[in-house]
Amino acid sequence: MRIALVGAGAFGIKHLDALTRIDGVEIAAVASRRLAQARDVAARYGADVATTELDDVLAMSEVDAVILCSPTQLHAEQTIAVLRAGKHVQVEIPLADRWRDAQRVAEVARETRLTCMVGHTRRFNPSHQWIHQRVVAGGLSLQHMDVQTFFFRRTNINALGQPRSWVDNLLWHHAAHTVDLFAYQCGERIVDAHVMAGPPHHELGIPMDLSIQLRSASDQLCTLALSFNNDGPLGTFFRYICDNGTFVARYDDLVTGNGEPVDVTRVAVSMDGIELQDREFVSAITEGRAPNSSIESVLDCYRILGQLQNQLGP
Repeated sequence: MRIALVGAGAFGIKHLDALTRIDGVEIAAVASRRLAQARDVAARYGADVATTELDDVLAMSEVDAVILCSPTQLHAEQTIAVLRAGKHVQVEIPLADRWRDAQRVAEVARETRLTCMVGHTRRFNPSHQWIHQRVVAGGLSLQHMDVQTFFFRRTNINALGQPRSWVDNLLWHHAAHTVDLFAYQCGERIVDAHVMAGPPHHELGIPMDLSIQLRSASDQLCTLALSFNNDGPLGTFFRYICDNGTFVARYDDLVTGNGEPVDVTRVAVSMDGIELQDREFVSAITEGRAPNSSIESVLDCYRILGQLQNQLGP
């Protein structure tokens, strides 16, 4: 399977590293905003084509699928373009930053019947899979998810500390991880959602702090705090308060509520959530089935984000 990557930034590199560990996958092309970067990354990963244009990638008949790691504001239009070109697509989270755009992508995915997967990585991290398997088997029942997503980003930089060409978003990007994961772990729809925001940043124009509360159909709760003002440990911590134990997940690692490590090494074939996500993308295409985190399975997350955005105002 020949896959092209669009967006060779910090997260794009994670996908390229993952793809090199999957048998039967070839990296066919790399597209990035800067041609020098595209050429450098293409050379490192053995891709024949380096370009700054998505259209160049879509014109390549030998490309089977595209992974989009471009700026959030481009995700919806680029996903539609890839599908219209007859290629399978995995778009990094978020699918869109407006509910109506997410709906448009879903409509095109239904029309084309191609694989359209959204990068909701938390579904694939071994830590969260360990919880999910036990919830599905009946060994755990979730009562409350308490989640902290904390960064220190008072300037427009990416995860590598480099300048960004676009503005990140606490609601549509970072909250999307938890909104989807909560519904996924509950196995049911979110029926109630509320948000409060701190003041917007004077230059970035976005709220730097959010507080979100969610409730499932059977009254399971999620409390989510997000901040770009946090000067301390960075990232996201998920506390699962269950009827039969408490667990804290951080990316691919899991401990009990008392800090005792939980062995998740046998949950899947890899301990890398991005690799597991990409393996699912490749397998779904090969097997002709809907992937975990298909656009249909995550679409309700964007409905909730749209509701929260309406509460915040334009």
